[in-house]
Amino acid sequence: MSNDPPPRKRRPRYSGTHPVRFDQRYKERTPDAHPGIVEHVRAQGRTPAGSHVPVLVDESIAALRLAEGDVVADCTLGYGGHALAFLGRIGPRGRLVGFDVDAAELERTRVRLAAAGDRATLHRSDFAGIGNALGPLGLSGYDAIFADLGASSMQIDDPTRGFGYKHDGPLDMRMDDRRRITAADVVATIDEDELSTALRELADEPDDARIARRIVAERARQPIARTTDLVRIVLAAKGLTPRDWREQTHARAGDLHPAARTFQALRILVNDELGSLDQLLRIAPYCLVPGGRLAIIAFHGGEERRVERAIREGIRSSVYAEASESAVKPGAEERRANPRSASARLRWAVRSAQG
Repeated sequence: MSNDPPPRKRRPRYSGTHPVRFDQRYKERTPDAHPGIVEHVRAQGRTPAGSHVPVLVDESIAALRLAEGDVVADCTLGYGGHALAFLGRIGPRGRLVGFDVDAAELERTRVRLAAAGDRATLHRSDFAGIGNALGPLGLSGYDAIFADLGASSMQIDDPTRGFGYKHDGPLDMRMDDRRRITAADVVATIDEDELSTALRELADEPDDARIARRIVAERARQPIARTTDLVRIVLAAKGLTPRDWREQTHARAGDLHPAARTFQALRILVNDELGSLDQLLRIAPYCLVPGGRLAIIAFHGGEERRVERAIREGIRSSVYAEASESAVKPGAEERRANPRSASARLRWAVRSAQG
């Protein structure tokens, strides 16, 4: 029997000096085994692969006026970044009720929040489920309701989910895998005018008509099934080649990717995000105790306009007694440390004390 030590396992190799693909960033995805990697990546203004950096955390706590013993509904639990901060503020007598439709992320977050014990109750449900949870939990209402809209960095960065335009993957974009319709299905069937309208209204895309026309023409030739297929089509619609874009980003760092808005609009369509948001805005005040607080972070005009309009109508009808006069934005330091926070806009409202 040989006493030779087992051969050392070679670390994954990749071309170039730094890992590019999601599967190559093994250090970022296993930070416990690589101390300091998170700080190193964050210092570069990037989000570590497989993680999510919550935005406007202090501002959200201030808007919700969280206190010891509060019951908080986190409608968009994600990886629990905001939830952890909320649990720290509401203390051992407080309670967090979390909601998310993404089964994979929900299980990861369940492990992350395990130390909270029965102070944290997690549900696989979208925004509309916050009212249904009250009765079984023996609650008359929430002291605070919070929502951080849009997709998480973990969803965007994982190429197998099809949310991102940086890496090749199936054109999926479903947050909830129980949904039958994928982004590839939407692209294959949506009417050209409807697609153009969605690009314009859901993502503020200035070249909506050209992109819609190009997608419809390309799908007639062959199915658009991969993220790279869609990126190529959008670039062509804007008169760009991949090389043009690479050279442009070297010249002007920080420019938004030409396909970013198209991916955003399709993601919103696939997941009916605005329908869920409208339902949340309808029921939220009636799920709050008198004097309870609502805070919502939006990331694009379509979301923000809905939130602003609902809060304004709530003030007019005396459902809300107080509200933010304008959106709260990330400061310069947060935008530098987390560039993905730049478009975040927080609005809040306080339920009337009359109930």
